[in-house]
Amino acid sequence: MAAEHVPTLDRAAVAFVRSLRAAGLRIPVGSAITYLRALGEVGVGTRSATYWAGRATLVRRPEDIDRYDEVFRAFWSADEGAPSIVEPDTVQIAIAFDDAEDDDTDADADTDDDAEPFDGPVLQVRFSDTETLRHKDFARCSAAELDEARRLMAELRLSGATRASRRWRASHRSGDPLDLRRTVRHALRSGGERVRRVHRAHGERNRRLVLLVDVSGSMEAYSRALLRFVHAAIVGRTKVEAFALGTRLTRLTRELQSRDPDAALTRAADAVVDFSGGTRLGETIRTFNDTWGVRGMARGAVIVILSDGWDRGSPELLGTQMARLHRVAHRVVWVNPLKASDGYAPLARGMAAALPHVDAFIEGHSVASLEELARVVSAPG
Repeated sequence: MAAEHVPTLDRAAVAFVRSLRAAGLRIPVGSAITYLRALGEVGVGTRSATYWAGRATLVRRPEDIDRYDEVFRAFWSADEGAPSIVEPDTVQIAIAFDDAEDDDTDADADTDDDAEPFDGPVLQVRFSDTETLRHKDFARCSAAELDEARRLMAELRLSGATRASRRWRASHRSGDPLDLRRTVRHALRSGGERVRRVHRAHGERNRRLVLLVDVSGSMEAYSRALLRFVHAAIVGRTKVEAFALGTRLTRLTRELQSRDPDAALTRAADAVVDFSGGTRLGETIRTFNDTWGVRGMARGAVIVILSDGWDRGSPELLGTQMARLHRVAHRVVWVNPLKASDGYAPLARGMAAALPHVDAFIEGHSVASLEELARVVSAPG
């Protein structure tokens, strides 16, 4: 990309970021953009405002504070906030696209053949293809991009919310109940002499995670990618159950347990006889409640429904069954890929009937949105 001429304040900010990077600070492009915005708000009229605008946006680790202070003192004048650097009238900004994510700002920048030689500072901004792919809608991905997105999803880890276990564990907190048996055992070992008291507390265990994936025709652009996410969840932790929602309910936990994702997805596709067919969310969730959910699988569990909310059945039935599910579950999360669309509103009758019984309503159209889902699922409490 050709060089751009930028105003004095922007030029100074870009050069300051470059100086920090040369000193060893790792500053992502997003942080640099935030710094430019912050500096535009506070200006460079006072040294304190200039200092804290950069300190709050560019320093990511406590160990970088000293180096930031040194560069700041060397870069900005001691008398006022204005920059004290001597540089050419322009800064050349080169934008490069690279598969690798790095902060190398010293690489040569591509310029036009007719451009005049430039001897001033050059800031090269690299955009990672991987970072771009994280935010790309699954429906717009090519086959190669979907393969890369599936690799990124395989790296997601759902730690899961926890609950108190019936099992006891040793505790060092004096406020916990006394473990009389261990205390007496320690006393016997010391001949009856007084020893320290041993306490105990309940341990923790992961809550069950139940994933219900809509595989109907309206979800065809997303269902296969979402099944990859479900597979990653099953092989990455214990106590995960998976079901497909269509015109009927299909349990997929066993089919998706293979660590080979292609083999797992093939078995799942063979098991789902109504893949890319219609949707009867109310009836399938009722089947789940009656057969598995209310009987025990959903009790105290985190339930994740991945669906666009389009339903051929009765919205009243869906609302009733969602209320049943919400009463026994620890948390109900609805993931709707259409939520990311501009101007989206939950106007579908099924979606409108379900929302009052949902604890979190999030997007599910990209890898980044599924990373957010992983954070929601893993949140404590």
